[in-house]
Amino acid sequence: MIKCLEQEGVEYIFGIPGEETLDIMESLRDSKIKFILTRHEQGAAFMADVYGRLTGKAGVCLATLGPGATNLITGVADANLDQAPLVAITGQKGLKGMHKESHQYIDVVEMFKPITKWNTQIKSGEVVPEIIRKAFKEATSEKPGAVHIELPEDIAGASVDDRIFPLKPNGFRIGTPEETDIDRTVKLLQEAKKPIILAGNGVIRAGASDELIKFAEKNQIPVANTFMGKGVIPYTHPLSLMTIGLQSHDYVTCGFDAADLIITIGYDFVEYEPALWNHDKNKKIIHIDTNMAEVDVHYRAGVEIIADIKETLNILTAKTGFDKSWEMVTTLRKMILDELSLHHDNKDFPVKPQKLIHDLRHCLDDEDILISDVGAHKMWIARMYLAAKPNSVIISNGYATMGIAVPGGIAAKLAHTNKKVVAVTGDGGFMMNSQEIETAVRLKIPYVVVVVNDEHYGLIKWKQEARFKNYTGVSFKNPNFVTYAESFGAKGYHIGKTEDLIPTIKNALNDNVVSIISVPIDYSENMKLTKKLGQNICPI
Repeated sequence: MIKCLEQEGVEYIFGIPGEETLDIMESLRDSKIKFILTRHEQGAAFMADVYGRLTGKAGVCLATLGPGATNLITGVADANLDQAPLVAITGQKGLKGMHKESHQYIDVVEMFKPITKWNTQIKSGEVVPEIIRKAFKEATSEKPGAVHIELPEDIAGASVDDRIFPLKPNGFRIGTPEETDIDRTVKLLQEAKKPIILAGNGVIRAGASDELIKFAEKNQIPVANTFMGKGVIPYTHPLSLMTIGLQSHDYVTCGFDAADLIITIGYDFVEYEPALWNHDKNKKIIHIDTNMAEVDVHYRAGVEIIADIKETLNILTAKTGFDKSWEMVTTLRKMILDELSLHHDNKDFPVKPQKLIHDLRHCLDDEDILISDVGAHKMWIARMYLAAKPNSVIISNGYATMGIAVPGGIAAKLAHTNKKVVAVTGDGGFMMNSQEIETAVRLKIPYVVVVVNDEHYGLIKWKQEARFKNYTGVSFKNPNFVTYAESFGAKGYHIGKTEDLIPTIKNALNDNVVSIISVPIDYSENMKLTKKLGQNICPI
């Protein structure tokens, strides 16, 4: 099994060993694969999840049977809905003990079925090469996702014939677009007066950002990206309308209201459901992706091009050249940029979320990586962080999972050692997987964790206030985060005034160690944003 994983190019296995995985661990002893011991299986799954999303190669996580396997579930589900390639391996009791009530035994294969693309149990050593090859093929093929393999301990300890060998990965490609679909797309685009492109994470997975930009430029079509598509077109580009994804009616949504043709490229419903941008069900839609469009009354595509995204965009660029520029786009883009720069020099304390996002962006280069946890801060990052490169902002939005940022930051730094990595998390999400700070310190993986500190589950409080004008059941107390960081051997910082933000972030990044920065936040801005977006903000 380990030789097969080596053949697949696996660099790391994230996990926690158990009695039922002793043979796997012994086989890893002399392998070139590095085992990353984590402090919780959920952290291991999140690391494999983020590693897969950033590299396009399947991240691998390992757990034992029973509670070890169940602890993987949240991270595995997150990878599957965020279309991140992941292979989860779990140990299990021997085959002879599965027919009866046994210590720690549950049917793990059945349990993983709803949250994976494919999963199976290995019942014979002879089939290991086929199962490993299929697992990685399933995990990385479009749309990517999670795969699970269960290895019973008696099979793990068995011998196999010397003639059993790993199978080499074989390349595969997605098909070429149909000529009739291209012609229909060209016709619809030619007839449109106000087209707009909605770019999703599929464009980033396909490595098709340059092709998207060329197509947009050739026809002067504005581009909005989903939360998971941030950076697919640089925010500096005159055709960029930045990010769409809030449930409230934002500035960029005005463009969708006015548009008469929506071209979705590499877009998944889990990123931003179509009912929010096509509420009247009257938009003409062109669907360009590697998979057929989901059936939805708000998403009735006139054309579906199911093919390689890069090739499709290159063909469309060659066959088109319409000037589809429309005046409202320039106005919208100015309104969005003005809004995003409002608080860049604000010195109020606690820190306004807009100011935090501005200062983080100021301290990071275009190629550096920001990992966002889930919470109120995620909404501000998704809306306001100005991304210039694909995969420079990682947001969990399919499964939207709290606790991903701390372990995710470790994986990001392992995947890109030459880039700076900042994990931004709320105080709620931080305490869900803060134990992985020990993993980072032990392995000397330098990155910065920014803890947005308001002693509430801020996003739920925001929703409660918006709906009921009050909140309940979301308040808690935090430890001293500086002392907490230092107890792990990390550096700890507490922001005492807003002017300290930029120098503290820069110091933490330059220290090249694990650092935790506690930032008191002023989330009264949440309801101000809700009120503003509830008004008519669209230019006439």
